[in-house]
Amino acid sequence: MKRHKGNRWQGVLLGTFLGVSSLFAQQGQTGYQPTPENLQARQEFSDSKFGIFLHWGIYSMFGQGEWYMETSGIDCHEYAKAASGFYPSRFNAKEWVAAIKASGAKYICITTRHHDGFSMFDTRYSDYDIIDATPFKRDIIKELAEECQKQGIKLHLYYSHLDWTREDYYPYGYTGHNTGRTKHGDWNTYYQFMNNQLTELLTNYGPVGAIWFDGVWDHWEVDKNFDWRLGEQYALIHKLQPACMIGNNHHRAPIEGEDFQMFERDLPGENKAGFSGTSKIGQLPLETCETMNGMWGYRVKDQNYKSVPTLVRLLVRAAGKGANLLMNIGPQPNGELPALALDRLKGMGEWMNKYGETIYGTTRGGVESSEWGTTTRKGNMLYVHILADKMPSFITLPLKERVKKAVLFDGGEKVKAERIDGGVVLHTADLKPDTDCIVALTLAD
Repeated sequence: MKRHKGNRWQGVLLGTFLGVSSLFAQQGQTGYQPTPENLQARQEFSDSKFGIFLHWGIYSMFGQGEWYMETSGIDCHEYAKAASGFYPSRFNAKEWVAAIKASGAKYICITTRHHDGFSMFDTRYSDYDIIDATPFKRDIIKELAEECQKQGIKLHLYYSHLDWTREDYYPYGYTGHNTGRTKHGDWNTYYQFMNNQLTELLTNYGPVGAIWFDGVWDHWEVDKNFDWRLGEQYALIHKLQPACMIGNNHHRAPIEGEDFQMFERDLPGENKAGFSGTSKIGQLPLETCETMNGMWGYRVKDQNYKSVPTLVRLLVRAAGKGANLLMNIGPQPNGELPALALDRLKGMGEWMNKYGETIYGTTRGGVESSEWGTTTRKGNMLYVHILADKMPSFITLPLKERVKKAVLFDGGEKVKAERIDGGVVLHTADLKPDTDCIVALTLAD
């Protein structure tokens, strides 16, 4: 028998929103003061440095990436029929989490609802979800949440602000005009729907490390003043789970109420991909997300996975800028992580087992980005990561502290460090290039 999914919490939530709405500006949360639990979560997040992103939904069945409905102009009602055949028989949360944890990643971020509107969890507010619309009838997010708690890894939840299927996502932004919707609903109903679902995610799935929002750019591209009422939404999240961080991939500088700053396909401040929208780096924890191959969602033709050395160097360069790397995998429609992705996870895990000390818990080291590499720092230890394929003859570091000892991290051989005006010169001509040749400097207290 189909379960009724009425708006059981609508009155409760509406009362909550009315009670807090006067406290917030149009987009930001006026006077937001993160709780001690939230500040601790931010520090743990900054220290973790490495997470795995999972873009998974019924779009995986088409093998064309997560934007297939939009890029191919697919009628959303025809697209939705794929749900009746979605049966990822080889999905095993225990195996997923174990492989990801072994890679050295400290957290997982998975899509709970992407732009196609399909929910990968059991929701009372839509029948277009993993339980009601598919023969699989297992709550993917719940199984993953439980396994993350068992294996001691954080779970972050991606949630789309935009929707190409629902009639009440109206007015449209710059996407979703050719997906077969003919009626125009009430934006307030859609806003209520989102907050109902967020309440479910933050109530029924245990501790959530972060809500990773995406899609605000859909309206801001055509109406810079569109009121997403983010302040109220952020307040709801922080009320339900004070330690839960909020990040928003809106391609702008963070607004009040957000707990970390993210950069899509870019290291902080670079904006080479054109999605970051700002070169301004704030004081919040930083995260850069990138694909392991060329797509976010599973694309059957895309087997062009980045090599382990390339991924390691991306991770190191992110750490050199004080940022985390959120590396994406698009799971297959049968529920398996692609073999090439598993191979890359294994390779990164082997590297992190040896050199993770130079990454975890570090901060910027004074040289964030150079042709030869970058630096990370932890206490009085400065790690010089030489990432160049051709070893430079020497490296100049703008150091005020005295260098007590300079050695190769792997092996302990001494490296000549010469004091000059304004810094220190490392003589590196005789060192052998590697994925990451690391010189460990012990600095005077």
